[in-house]
Amino acid sequence: MESQIGQPSADPGTHKTRSSERRERNSRRSFRRLKPFAPFFALVALSLLVGALNTRFFEFNNLIRIANSAAIPLVLALGATFVIVLGSIDLSVEGVLAIGAVLISLLVRNNSNTVDLGWFGPLLAIVACAAIGCLNGTIHVGLRIPSFMVTLGMWFIGVGVATLVLGGSTVRVLDSGIRSLALTRFLEFPLAVWVALGALAVMWVIERQTRIGRYIYAIGGGEDLAELSGIPVKRVKIIVFMIAGALYGLGGLLTAAQLGLGNALIGSGRLFATVTAVVVGGTALTGGEGGVLNTLVGVLIMAVLGNGMVLLGISPYLQQAVQGVLIIVAVALSLDRARLKIVK
Repeated sequence: MESQIGQPSADPGTHKTRSSERRERNSRRSFRRLKPFAPFFALVALSLLVGALNTRFFEFNNLIRIANSAAIPLVLALGATFVIVLGSIDLSVEGVLAIGAVLISLLVRNNSNTVDLGWFGPLLAIVACAAIGCLNGTIHVGLRIPSFMVTLGMWFIGVGVATLVLGGSTVRVLDSGIRSLALTRFLEFPLAVWVALGALAVMWVIERQTRIGRYIYAIGGGEDLAELSGIPVKRVKIIVFMIAGALYGLGGLLTAAQLGLGNALIGSGRLFATVTAVVVGGTALTGGEGGVLNTLVGVLIMAVLGNGMVLLGISPYLQQAVQGVLIIVAVALSLDRARLKIVK
């Protein structure tokens, strides 16, 4: 009796507290493991929902339409992905795309001049867009100006230069080779879809199989630590912005091929869709998380959502509102609030 009385009795409340803390830790661990796959699960759920509401969604011709509508957004979003993984932002999408499309329309066979450089024209245009991206990165790291300010200025410069070159007019693309990207099909899918998948494959190789890919994630995870580790931060940033510019130029080529023309406003509305696709796919705006496969999922979510709303007869204005809600929700889910002490 005395030995039983002398021993401290276990507190039931303490056991409950420990077990609840253990459950909470396990749930947080499970959430972190499943979090990278959340956009893919959302894509599957959205597809099943739209398919249940309209059986035409899963018809092969409709899947081709979805793939075709996702080709240009995928190329543009791939360009923005590495920039966002760095922890930066690139708002020059529409300006660089406009310059690329205008240059392409003027350098291939068209209704405005006698120049006809064939496929050498688009190559020159993409190189020019890569140079603009390189300029973005150089100004950003050289003058230490925030990336969103530099690229915002380049957006307006690009649109302004494109308007000045064409004088506000539109140039029709008459080159059959360029137009074949939109009109010719391989295995039932337009060539533009295969070009976009090729760009995805190249970017995946850069991300996963090269040193610069590892550097990008290291810089996004902590720029100060990356610099102390000997990573050439400034050079990597310039290269990333240059790659983004080249992909925007490729997007300009696909847009000019699809529409059969080039003008200064050809990229209108592309910026919001590009950033939305990257963030919805699970690439965090704070940097260091996500990647090109996340971007593919994000682009498909946007394409499926847009296609589903058309099939269901929903107003296009409501589509824009849904996209706005989607990006707010995606950003809210991607942020790790435990690490955020101050939100500005």
